Amino acid sequence: MAASYDSSDEDRPNRLEVQPHPDALEVEQIRAEKAALRAAALERRDAFAREGRLAASKSFASSAPSVLGDLGDALVSGFWPIRSELDPRWLMRELAAKGARLALPCIEYGKLVFRQFAFGDRLRQVGFGLSQPFAEAALADPDIMLVPLAAFDRDCGRIGYGKGYYDGAIWRQKEKGKPPRTLGLAFACQEVEKVPLEPHDQRLDSILTERELIRSS
Repeated sequence: MAASYDSSDEDRPNRLEVQPHPDALEVEQIRAEKAALRAAALERRDAFAREGRLAASKSFASSAPSVLGDLGDALVSGFWPIRSELDPRWLMRELAAKGARLALPCIEYGKLVFRQFAFGDRLRQVGFGLSQPFAEAALADPDIMLVPLAAFDRDCGRIGYGKGYYDGAIWRQKEKGKPPRTLGLAFACQEVEKVPLEPHDQRLDSILTERELIRSS
């Protein structure tokens, strides 16, 4: 059964997004600014009370499905939370109950790939505090990516954890003609005024917080 949503209905460009190429000095300045914004946003996230983080995480199980619409059996990549990160597992269970298939990100040979996953599957612990499927799980290109982040702005610019894993994964799927629908998940306290972008950085289609949905302009 094919997924019932049609990505052509999304109000987003189905193309590769490449930022203008700055010179070497500008790149260093952008990276320094991103590092400062990342550190400040993560400090605010860490200061968000555990009870508040838990309640906000659970709220996504009711708010996000209406944002995503009827997915049919679309393949949705989630993530296993680390540190004070938003926990999307309530949402992932809700999507699976509605018929969506799931995948989790895996870092393999320096790249981010996705392997199919179902609750009850064994996961292996890897670096950076991550949990990911074993190599026998099938590789997959998600139709929809639920994307973790450190900081974001209202243009759906994203600051990750500094390795560019998701930017690369999104880019590779676009190159294959399979652009994923990307939904960033974050707490409202992680918002910054402006995310400076490097050439490889990929804006997300939308970002959902416990307060609101923000769509890319």
